[in-house]
Amino acid sequence: MIDLYTWSTPNGRKVSIMLEELGLDYTSHTIDIGKNEQFAESFLKISPNNRIPAIVDNDTGISLMESGAILMYLAEKTGKFLSSDPATRWTTIEWLMWQMGGVGPMLGQAHHFVHFNKGKSDYAEERYLNETKRLYGVLDRRLADRDYLAGEYSIADIATWPWISRFEWQTVNLNSYPNVKKWYLAIAARPAVQRGYHVPIKQPEIPMP
Repeated sequence: MIDLYTWSTPNGRKVSIMLEELGLDYTSHTIDIGKNEQFAESFLKISPNNRIPAIVDNDTGISLMESGAILMYLAEKTGKFLSSDPATRWTTIEWLMWQMGGVGPMLGQAHHFVHFNKGKSDYAEERYLNETKRLYGVLDRRLADRDYLAGEYSIADIATWPWISRFEWQTVNLNSYPNVKKWYLAIAARPAVQRGYHVPIKQPEIPMP
């Protein structure tokens, strides 16, 4: 049994989708970041950086924060969604790191300045919208000749998809990125993704272009 501490954000959804894809038994614990519950002393012991998601694997006693690390751990634990073939494995890790270092931080800033604080800083809006569009372009080119980021469905896709699911917050028209749109819809149709999207609480349906 795994305890998942999470909230309805792209980073949180990475792990709930992964757990649903793997079919592992888990219990979700709501950490409402809107109420600053991530700063509770009890959660700090699990996540020293005061960020969701975090897990405790009661089978092994291992506790982890950071969504990318959690995805890699769960993939290693089960032997799924991270290939043992060296070339494919490192390609998967490469694109996982692309999400962690680029897509997450930059699209997150777009959310902050464009969705939540529009009009506060024209410079920031332009900077992060331009970077968002650049990253969508990278993703669209990557998917031009393959169905998934590393060729096969993997933790790289599981990490990236939840951020793209907020394309409306980013004022992005998915029709402008046809390869991204095809990839997005294929992943959105997966039953495990549909279940994981609504953890820890039921949300409006998955946005569709």
